[in-house]
Amino acid sequence: MLHRLLFGLLAVSSLTLVGCVHSPQQLSPIPVLNTPLVAVGHGQPVQVRLVDGRKSQVLGTRGGMYPETSTITVAGQQLMPKLQAQAEAAVRLLGFTPSSNAYNAPQLTLTLTDLKYQSPKEGLYVTEATINANFRVDAQNATRRYSGQYGASLNQHFGMAPNEQTNNKLVSEVLSDALSRAFKDPSIGQLLAQ
Repeated sequence: MLHRLLFGLLAVSSLTLVGCVHSPQQLSPIPVLNTPLVAVGHGQPVQVRLVDGRKSQVLGTRGGMYPETSTITVAGQQLMPKLQAQAEAAVRLLGFTPSSNAYNAPQLTLTLTDLKYQSPKEGLYVTEATINANFRVDAQNATRRYSGQYGASLNQHFGMAPNEQTNNKLVSEVLSDALSRAFKDPSIGQLLAQ
């Protein structure tokens, strides 16, 4: 009888621990420009460059009892081409032609400076996360220059720890919002059109 009781307690304890341990997630977000833009250019070429300026490809952890085992990572070699495609699409919507080798063309450099995922440090279960994304835009046309910082943030509450699909969706939304805020800045189009 004592043996069964001990076995039952061990089984319940191990199930509880399994609920508190989260595996690492390698995300592959898909940022999408989600705002209409007004064309100010007339097909002029613009050099568009994306830079991964993050200090680490690890966004943070999912929390739980052992946060060091639950890291969330977004690889730059997967993310940068997607951001490049969206930035070039935005430049087209602004009325310009993205070009990688146009001599003396205006230049637009978009740097992902920060991408973070933060969960509460205390507690056994993941109940919420705050996700932040920040871009710096540097535009140059001849001797004129313009720089701006653009960010987006999302705080999400969960009933249970988010899976990879959910976190991909959330990180994609935040990146999309930050990217869209950057290209909504009329100063960028005005400088490129001069």
